[in-house]
Amino acid sequence: MSAHGVILGDMLSVFRDVAPVLMVALFFQFVVLRARLPNARRIAGGFLALVAGLYLFMIGLDIGIFPIGEAMAEKFSRPEHQRWTIVFAFCIGYATTMAEPALLAVTQKAEEVSSGGLKSFRLRNAVALGVALALSVGVYRISTGDPLWVYILVGYAVALTLTWFAPKEIVPLAYDSGGVTTSTITVPLVAALGLGLAANTPGRDPLIDGFGLIAFASVFPMITVLGYAVMMKTIILYRKRGDRR
Repeated sequence: MSAHGVILGDMLSVFRDVAPVLMVALFFQFVVLRARLPNARRIAGGFLALVAGLYLFMIGLDIGIFPIGEAMAEKFSRPEHQRWTIVFAFCIGYATTMAEPALLAVTQKAEEVSSGGLKSFRLRNAVALGVALALSVGVYRISTGDPLWVYILVGYAVALTLTWFAPKEIVPLAYDSGGVTTSTITVPLVAALGLGLAANTPGRDPLIDGFGLIAFASVFPMITVLGYAVMMKTIILYRKRGDRR
């Protein structure tokens, strides 16, 4: 098959994956709401841009993100480099999360709704710290071969405990932060790192040990955001007590 045929086939595959979303939206627009599409040409152009963008994104993953992730994981799995694996996981987790568009959108909306009470930059840092810690712990688990469920169980136990002490208005945002981090930028890098490490670590099964880092990246941001909220709540209470004295 020619290169043009491969590209066309891949774009049709992306279109097929996105088409159900468009069909649901059009069904409710025309059948349920009985309304015409505003700016139909603009919407059609946007949909085509979405298909093209997703196609280019997938190409970027295949020829860029996954190969470099697997190559670095192979290097870090060597005995002389293992001490740097956790450091690398921490740094890449923090950097990719700070660059996550979905997280930026959510934290900016939180700052807007709270009238500046919740600072977007501080929230992003709290979430990024959570992902960084998650990848560090996850990489350690891959190297030791510990059961995944133990870490997940302990993580959720800590999150539930902090929920009891955290301000009630921050709890939903903290739990949402776990889902926001597993998005466009973070997931491909995390998956490539986990699979690469498991594939190149003796005694590890990529299918069993390679996956699970994304689960860590969902739990730990909840803990860091809730922990940040509890810390700020405690500081404010101490300041109020000091002012009364």
